[in-house]
Amino acid sequence: MSLRINSIAPDFSAETTEGPIRFHEWIGDGYAILFSHPKDFTPVCTTELGYMAGVKPEFDKRNCKLIGLSVDPVANHSKWAADIEETQGHKVNYPMIGDTDLHVAKLYDMLPEEAGDSCEGRTAADNATVRTVFIVGPDKKIKLMLSYPMSTGRNFAEILRALDSIQLTARHTVATPVNWKPGEDVIIPPAVSDAQAKEKFPGGWKTLKPYLRVVPQPE
Repeated sequence: MSLRINSIAPDFSAETTEGPIRFHEWIGDGYAILFSHPKDFTPVCTTELGYMAGVKPEFDKRNCKLIGLSVDPVANHSKWAADIEETQGHKVNYPMIGDTDLHVAKLYDMLPEEAGDSCEGRTAADNATVRTVFIVGPDKKIKLMLSYPMSTGRNFAEILRALDSIQLTARHTVATPVNWKPGEDVIIPPAVSDAQAKEKFPGGWKTLKPYLRVVPQPE
């Protein structure tokens, strides 16, 4: 299946390093980030998993759970976690999915159906496309998808910034401009009329063009 923004995130059952889960049930009423890895004991992913463990409190503040996925057995994940803690200085503090039959990778359109049904004998290069970040909302819809090559470590500070924007724009009828950071001005979408904007933003706004109205970030 082909996934897009606002598609329902496919639900699945899986074994993880913290026990079995049903994905939608595990998400609950908050947000979740699913970030995938082509194989255990790979260098770039080792740095990513360690970094996410260190910044997990920031995602906790935003009611956002973290979960990793790697196309390897859960037992391997546990061994890899020891390397991650040793080299990155942070203990993995979120579940890691074991996807030995490639079910989740295929479900999320990261591997083709003809990839087979076993992780055995597959190399990281075989699984190179399993390098995607998904942000899933409380409505279980996909809010963001970012895919990276194996050679490029992901910028999780950007993922956090994007999450802030997604949550802000879900609470208020606004959009965030290029390079926006929390606390900076936001945009009133064209779908909001001036009359509606006066009700929502009684303090006024700056009109740069009829379609580009800038207003201080609402609380």
